[in-house]
Amino acid sequence: MIGGNSRFANVQAVLFDLDGTLIDSAPDLGMAADAMRVARGLPSLPVVQYRPMAGAGARGMLGVAFGMAPEHPEFNTMREEFFTNYERCMTQNTHIFDGVPELLQSLTARGLLWGVVTNKSERFSLPLTKSMPMFDTAAAIVSGDTTPHAKPHPAPLLEAARQIGVDAARCVYVGDDERDIVAGLAAGMATVAVTYGYLGAQADTTQWGAHATINCVNELLPLLQFSD
Repeated sequence: MIGGNSRFANVQAVLFDLDGTLIDSAPDLGMAADAMRVARGLPSLPVVQYRPMAGAGARGMLGVAFGMAPEHPEFNTMREEFFTNYERCMTQNTHIFDGVPELLQSLTARGLLWGVVTNKSERFSLPLTKSMPMFDTAAAIVSGDTTPHAKPHPAPLLEAARQIGVDAARCVYVGDDERDIVAGLAAGMATVAVTYGYLGAQADTTQWGAHATINCVNELLPLLQFSD
């Protein structure tokens, strides 16, 4: 869906989800969980099996690796082991999606601010983004524990808008998960769903209620209507 939506007129800032939207962290998330399998004598799984659940963090990775749900009595212990593993490897194979640096440069050249709103806790989001020079120009990086609530609650998005000094109604939020769109709509922002992220097999972005859907990074800029 390209252009023609008045919700994208006079935008002042674009906020992004992190994993599955700006960066592909599935290889390192999968590696952290897979190391736990191997340590227990189980066969390694290919990253393609972890990828669809990468957006769900520890819950998703432990679900793939062990079929373990948060209700499992050992879930909290296993989650901390996963976190420790992930801290050791989270910058090894994680990479920026093609076209993202160019997009952010174009936004900046247009005078727009940009930032990140992720459910990743600061324990991971801050060192990860600091390891990539691209994030030096971010006006805000709001993590899953920056506010008392994580997405799909709108609080993190509203906090990002507050930090960068832009009214939420002048912001666009871009993400690859339904909770991103739910949060963006609740915050009063224009919303864009991306299909290149960690969509599970059952995901149907047409049901999310986003103002637009894009299939690649290059489709975002044409959506935005600038007043010259």
